[in-house]
Amino acid sequence: MDGIRLETDRLVLRRFGVQDMAALHLLLADEEVNTFLPWFPSKSMEDTRRFYAQRLAEGKYCFAVCLKGREEPAGYIKADENGCHDFGYALRRDCQHKGIMTEAALAVLEEIRKAGIPYITATHDVKNPASGKVMKRMGMTYRYSYEEPWQPKNILVTFRMYQLNLDGRKDRVYMEYWNRYPVHYIEKDV
Repeated sequence: MDGIRLETDRLVLRRFGVQDMAALHLLLADEEVNTFLPWFPSKSMEDTRRFYAQRLAEGKYCFAVCLKGREEPAGYIKADENGCHDFGYALRRDCQHKGIMTEAALAVLEEIRKAGIPYITATHDVKNPASGKVMKRMGMTYRYSYEEPWQPKNILVTFRMYQLNLDGRKDRVYMEYWNRYPVHYIEKDV
C-alpha cells in the first residue's frame, strides 16, 4: 500500500512524506481550519511532526490530498481500518467549498469498497454543516446525534453521526457513541 496513488479529475491522493511537513504545518496551524478539529492548532514544526507520526504516517487509507500539478498537500483524508471505520479530513481554507473533499472522499470510498470493509462512519460538529454535506454526497446517511466533551479542547460538542453500509446490511448502525455518551438523540429533518 505504500505506493498507492489515487487520481481523480482534479486531485492526486498519495501517501504523506517528510517533504510534506511544511504544507501540513500551514494546514494544522490555521486556527480557522482547526475550529472543528479536536486538537489545538499546531504551534511548531515539532507539533506538526508529532501529529504526522501519530495520525498520518501509518494507515492503509491515509492520504495527502494534492491538487493536480501541485505537489504540496492541500489537505488530508483518512479512514480508520478498525472499529467504526471513521472518515476524517481537513482542507486548506482556499480549497474549501469547491467539492474537493467530496471528490477525494469518493475516491477513498471506492478503495474501501474494493477491500470489502463492511461500513464507514463519520461525525461532524453541528456547527460545521459543510462537513455533513460531504458525508451526504458520499451516500452516507444520518443516524443519530450525541454530546461529547471534546478533548483536548475540553468543550462540549454536539456531533451528528453518519454511516454508509457497504455490504448491504441496511439495519446496521454503529452504536458506540450512542452507548458511550449519555446525551444522545435522533434529530428530525437532518
